Amino acid sequence: MNESNLISKVWNFAHVLRDDGVGYGDYLEQITHLLFLKMADEMSRPPYNKEIYFPKIKDTEGHELLDGERCDWPTLSRKRGAELEAYYSRMLRSLGTEKGILGQIFTKSQNKIQDPAKLLKIIDMIGQEQWTMVEADVKGDIYEGLLEKNAADTKSGAGQYFTPRALIKAMVQCVAPRPGKTIHDPACGTGGFFLAAYDFITANYELDRDQKAFLKNSTFSGNEIVAGTRRLCLMNMFLHNIGEIDGESFISSNDALIADEGIRADYVLANPPFGKKSSMTITNEVGEQEKQDLSYNRQDFWATTSNKQLNFLQHIRTLLKVTGQAAVVLPDNVLFEGGAGETVRKELMKTTDLHTILRLPTGIFYAQGVKANVLFFDNKPASRDPWTKEVWVYDYRTNVHHTLKKSPMQLEDLLDFVKCYNFANRHDRKETWSEKNPEGRWRKFTYQEIIARDKTNLDIFWLKDKSLADLDNLPDPDILASEIIENIEAGLTSFKEIMETINGNGEEGQYST
Repeated sequence: MNESNLISKVWNFAHVLRDDGVGYGDYLEQITHLLFLKMADEMSRPPYNKEIYFPKIKDTEGHELLDGERCDWPTLSRKRGAELEAYYSRMLRSLGTEKGILGQIFTKSQNKIQDPAKLLKIIDMIGQEQWTMVEADVKGDIYEGLLEKNAADTKSGAGQYFTPRALIKAMVQCVAPRPGKTIHDPACGTGGFFLAAYDFITANYELDRDQKAFLKNSTFSGNEIVAGTRRLCLMNMFLHNIGEIDGESFISSNDALIADEGIRADYVLANPPFGKKSSMTITNEVGEQEKQDLSYNRQDFWATTSNKQLNFLQHIRTLLKVTGQAAVVLPDNVLFEGGAGETVRKELMKTTDLHTILRLPTGIFYAQGVKANVLFFDNKPASRDPWTKEVWVYDYRTNVHHTLKKSPMQLEDLLDFVKCYNFANRHDRKETWSEKNPEGRWRKFTYQEIIARDKTNLDIFWLKDKSLADLDNLPDPDILASEIIENIEAGLTSFKEIMETINGNGEEGQYST
């Protein structure tokens, strides 16, 4: 079967299940389980001959049954009808108790397709292919497409784990990672930054054998606390030829913010989760559950705060080697919030070279009401003087209009920023803004100018909003409506945070995106 037919086959079945009420997320989860089992079976045979251990069916206490059937593809593919559904459900529970990548793939997994006939069709569809023979980019394209469809399904809530791929690719082009270096993402979601970095390195360098092995097995590491999302990330990586099917997981299930685990990376690329507060659910003395703000008291942090975004920013700085580089997506509040926010901004500019900020437009994230920026900074050794000398700001927000469906942001939209960023010679940048060209989007500000601003405010903009001055310049009605919704959502989020602060509660949110 050729590539286009294979892709169409997988997608057509997704649409059939969708009509029956099975969402992309449930389909994607079952595809993940079954693809892993089928490819593991293929790799246990010639020419690979890997020794991959699959346990027997386990009892409710996690002990293998001596007379139980093996939890593998050959056993599953022989089942039919009600026996198939029963065995598949028990198999998922049994595999979820294993160690290593096997256990991570199946942790908390469930059978979401209750119709045995439809489950059998998916098994047959996967069983007809030799997936180890399919090119990695084809398998990857299929899986990435399903991930994006799932993210676009607002009911699934998966959008918070999916960063627009155009933005990720632009960030990676700016950072330009090199072979033999380590890359970390403390909130890796479905692994978008890892894939983009992998593609960049393979496209721009002729790798020798050792470099290929390092890229496959030692380059990437990250955290993802949501089991389902972690599973998707691991499978996404494996289908793109990153990691070994019988190896250890390079994605930790630990909350990245709890402690400094000693990881130091050459690059940190990340889009930490949306939501301003970190919180935990506790049970009070009368047995009622309530939320409590969660602050991380770490010696390596400059400020103790329950602001999740500020904590991630501090944690990312800790993760960097002395010569490490970071590119991180953060919401507007990180740039202007007082108190802990001001402390973090001052310390960041003092201890690192915060050289670039990209102001992002609205309408590019699946989560509504998000106004965000990308901060680029390089870590530096201890010094009496601040390392940041000037901050370059690219305003790709003012007078820019995108929507997810009709006018999505493409990589081409960010290429002017990538050109201005000028990785090859960052110290030879040229402003596009001037008094003669007040509409230029690329402008620099000195350290002294920023420190003199109230609360060391980094939320800097200078372009005039044309729609405020000229009604003829209003965007299309659908774009305008989307922006109104974005602003209302952002306002509601702010009011919610104020009310929760008054009531003494914090907003509970995931730590992954």
